[in-house]
Amino acid sequence: MPRIVAESPPKLPDSPVKRSRIGDLPMRVIYRFLAVGLAVILAAVAAVVGFVSSGSPDQPGEGKTGQIAAPSAAPPSPGPGSAEPSALATPATSAEPSASEPAASVSAQASPSGTSSASASPSESPAETAAPSSAPDGSEPAPDRSAVIAALADPRVPDLPRDKRLGRLSGKSGKSKRRVQDGKSGVSLVRLGKPWKVFGAAPFSTKQVLPKAKGAAHRAMLVSCPVPILVQKKAKDTALLAARWTLNHHPKGSKITWTASQSIKNGWLLAYRVKYKVKGKARSSMAAVAVTEIPGAKPAMLFATIPDVQSKYWRAINTAVSSLRLK
Repeated sequence: MPRIVAESPPKLPDSPVKRSRIGDLPMRVIYRFLAVGLAVILAAVAAVVGFVSSGSPDQPGEGKTGQIAAPSAAPPSPGPGSAEPSALATPATSAEPSASEPAASVSAQASPSGTSSASASPSESPAETAAPSSAPDGSEPAPDRSAVIAALADPRVPDLPRDKRLGRLSGKSGKSKRRVQDGKSGVSLVRLGKPWKVFGAAPFSTKQVLPKAKGAAHRAMLVSCPVPILVQKKAKDTALLAARWTLNHHPKGSKITWTASQSIKNGWLLAYRVKYKVKGKARSSMAAVAVTEIPGAKPAMLFATIPDVQSKYWRAINTAVSSLRLK
């Protein structure tokens, strides 16, 4: 009989090999994962670099952390050899600063000890070391002579004469022991005796007048006030502008003829005849302007005018000018 051989049961195949599912993913998803991963890596690198940079204070263009600029040192208090500008202001006829001022201001810087290293030498006067004070009321001198040039171009005002003292005028002096105090201008002056009397001051600070005279185009008066014009570097120039301004208180068409030009204590005096016409007839007045420097303020002005019909009182102008004093 044929040999029957039992065949072995067929081997079952092993379980199928597991495949990676990456190949089954769409490419756009793969690119998205790669982009996100790259962004994370770059962000991490940037953070590390920023941390390292912030910890180094010596990077170009960066200052060291924790440094704060110190405030400038306060100016030192004036030492025994220095003074406040207002305390050094003196009534000089010229307000021009001296050549020593720039050097004085430079040397006045604070020394390491905190005290002022500048002091006026014994040979220097306060007027030489102090700059002209600047006051809010316009007392600081004008920077040029443009106003003076304009005044001299006025046909009513002749060129200034050579210095000449005011002579003794004719008439009664009006002298008395009483005085008028001008608190606004910082001066005092004589209160003239009768027939002079104190009158309403406006627009001046003080005002004294004579009775009205027949044939006079204006009233004789003696007034004082701060100068109503632009202050000049020289008191003589200031007096010139003041004299021109007084023509406003004389008849229309008045012209000046100088009779005196002289320095007075702390200022300047100009005396002049004012010529005009009254009803076609030639008339004149004797007048004078005295300008006095006032420390820290505008100069004071004394103005007197007396028409020729009252010439017997002209000497009161001498009395008034000589009586002018600082308060």
